[in-house]
Amino acid sequence: MTEPQKKVIDRRLQRAHEALTEAKILMDAHHYIGAVNRFYYACFYAVTALFETQDLSSSKHSGVRSLFNLHFVKSRAIPSS
Repeated sequence: MTEPQKKVIDRRLQRAHEALTEAKILMDAHHYIGAVNRFYYACFYAVTALFETQDLSSSKHSGVRSLFNLHFVKSRAIPSS
C-alpha cells in the first residue's frame, strides 16, 4: 500500500469517526432523522476506506452499495446477517 493510499484511508476513517460522533450527539438530543443521516455517512466513509485497500472506487452512493455487496457480501468476506 502506498503512502498516498494510507493518507486517503486515514482521512476517510477520520470522517467516519466524526460522523459517528455527530450521530451520537443527535441521538442524545432526540434528533433521530439527523442521527440516521450521520450513521449512514459514517458507514459510507468507512466502506470507502475499505475500498481503498482493494483498489475499488465509485463516485456514486449506489455504486458504493453495489461494489460492497459484490466484493464483500456475496464473496462472504463480510457476513450478510
